[in-house]
Amino acid sequence: MPKILDIALPVHLYKSFDYLAPEELDLSTAVRGCRAKVVFNHQVLVGVVLGSKAHSDFPLAKLKPIDALLDQRPCIPAELMALCQWASEYYHYPLGETLHAALPKRLRDGLEEQREHYWRHTTEGKGLDANALKRARQQQLAHQALLLHGQLSQAQLKALDIPKAAMKNLEQKGLAEQLEGEPEHSVTAAPHWQQEANLPPSEQQQAVLEELRFHQFNCYLLEGVTGSGKTEIYLQAMTRVLNAGRQALVLIPEIGLGPQTLQRFQRRFKAHIATLHSNLSETERELAWSAARDGRAKIVIGTRLASLCPMRDLGLIIIDEEHDNSYRQQDNFRYSARDLSIYRAKTLHIPIILGSATPSLESLNNAIRTRYQHLRLTQRAGRASAPSLRVVDLKNQSLTAGLSQAALQEMQRSLERGQQAMVFVNRRGYAPALLCHHCGWAASCLNCDARMTLHCAPRHLHCHHCDAQKPVPQRCPQCHNTDLMFKGLGTEQLEQALAKAFPHTAIVRIDRDSTANKGSFEQCLNTIHSGEPCIVVGTQMLAKGHHLPHITCVVIVDADQGLMSADFRGLEKLGQLIIQVAGRAGRAENPGTVIIQSHQPDHPLLELLLTRGYHVFARQLLQERHSALLPPFTQLAIFRAESKRPENAVELLELVKSLAQTRQAASPHMRYLGPMPAFIERVKDRYRYQLQICSGNRKVLNDLLQHVIQELPGKAIARRTRWSLEVDGHE
Repeated sequence: MPKILDIALPVHLYKSFDYLAPEELDLSTAVRGCRAKVVFNHQVLVGVVLGSKAHSDFPLAKLKPIDALLDQRPCIPAELMALCQWASEYYHYPLGETLHAALPKRLRDGLEEQREHYWRHTTEGKGLDANALKRARQQQLAHQALLLHGQLSQAQLKALDIPKAAMKNLEQKGLAEQLEGEPEHSVTAAPHWQQEANLPPSEQQQAVLEELRFHQFNCYLLEGVTGSGKTEIYLQAMTRVLNAGRQALVLIPEIGLGPQTLQRFQRRFKAHIATLHSNLSETERELAWSAARDGRAKIVIGTRLASLCPMRDLGLIIIDEEHDNSYRQQDNFRYSARDLSIYRAKTLHIPIILGSATPSLESLNNAIRTRYQHLRLTQRAGRASAPSLRVVDLKNQSLTAGLSQAALQEMQRSLERGQQAMVFVNRRGYAPALLCHHCGWAASCLNCDARMTLHCAPRHLHCHHCDAQKPVPQRCPQCHNTDLMFKGLGTEQLEQALAKAFPHTAIVRIDRDSTANKGSFEQCLNTIHSGEPCIVVGTQMLAKGHHLPHITCVVIVDADQGLMSADFRGLEKLGQLIIQVAGRAGRAENPGTVIIQSHQPDHPLLELLLTRGYHVFARQLLQERHSALLPPFTQLAIFRAESKRPENAVELLELVKSLAQTRQAASPHMRYLGPMPAFIERVKDRYRYQLQICSGNRKVLNDLLQHVIQELPGKAIARRTRWSLEVDGHE
């Protein structure tokens, strides 16, 4: 009887494929989760085996044999296979491409798994005193780390900043040896994991810790004001999990938070901590991925891609800054790492903690409806007090690069006290527009329906949508007048203006441009952490969880962007941004002041946010969303289409709408909006349109989407137009 393998391939087709297995393959051993190399449509692909079967719907003569089975044991363990299967069905994305997204690149390419190299003491090294190598500082650090951890992987050496040369020197002295393969696992007592004592919890922190239940599923929404000690809650919860011999997964929204989080966890725990994010080399990512899968890494810290990391014995998931939009994958496999992790915790019967000072309205609504357990920290930890908030009306004021005199004076007072100030503006570059003062011409991108941003370091025009760049013209290309002027405000302009206003003060600019080089972001943070008086100019990169204890003054240059947003989530994002940025002020003993500049200081929702706090503000937004039948009270799916010919994108979405309406006619509980242009219609010379489908019933919506997904690929227009589907869509 032929042996047939069911294989998921990384192609955008909503089905798996049958291939013949070699006669010598023993199907009694587990092959599900192994990689297989096959020929598909004249190209060699690496797929994942879903299982075996005795019969195929296709004639045996037409089935191709696999080229090779690449793994002796499943590369993707059963738990991650099940998670990817669910994600494929929930987000209506092909299973083969979902599994493909979960694998490191080298494994996707069909290469053999790398074997870990690690160091350990020789017998002579184990007997050496901890300070015996004090004349060779780096060797002593390496020796002490080996005494502490027992063995060190390459990733641990990098995290501890121990150079390989130090290990080689220990090896030459006969004190250490390098081995290949899985490190040895020793059974140790619970105190092994902790090397730094827990901080004494406040009354509120203690109450939260007593509410946590382990070895069962619970979703905890930990709503704590900025600086209230949420991280200490995470650390003490992780201690419980590590002492039980299990693993912890910690998701953070930005790569920039990685070093800060890693350092704090390394001070507390002796455990092997792996990091997973897109700034790692492919080798580093694969080794961290394998260490988590095989159980060597007890703690995994990562961005959204870590939500698809295999874990041998996962006991706790923590999502820090759970409200952050960075947890959503915006292209290809469009998923929410937060929602995926909640489902994962439920299937594993383990707790998950969603932490934020400004919870998303979806999470807050689930807490109000008792789907999540709501835990709150309303006071800052230690002797830190909440910053005072002050609104400055910009109408009829004289401004210096967008800054009012009140803001400049408050910054001056902070600097005179030997403290630091921060200015927040969520636009990089010098100015968002370059105009001709004579005829009104504006520098626009040739590929996009967007204006090009003026940059001055170096001086050029840059489209932030398609990355196109060009020189700044000397004359207007339309009327040839030389009277060109800039409009709007960016971080570069603020940096220059502040350098003139405060000539004897260091100005630290933190945005995507200034931190593009490796290590530059850490260098900026080191300058801030030195405590020397300085002014920090930054975008939202600084609004996410950074502990900056010397900053006592924060200025939000323009709070009006969110008030006038066309996105129904605009006010929610504005409230989160203001509170998160304000939370950088006064995190230590010195009180903080936050100045919020606005042309609409009397806006009722802005006033509610500043006087009653985010929690009351969010509940008001929930009431408005409920009245308007908007998420989270309805389910939203967005079909997107793009083409060089706009009529193709419109035609495809009209077809989607027609297919959907044959299943569910439009009604108050099933609404269709579109096809309509995207907020920026043309990007990279492709026209973008979208169709929103809003339903009051998730099951009905999922059935409708499944129907459309089954019918659409067979249509001619779908083969010549790019399209995608986003479940639980965001603008």
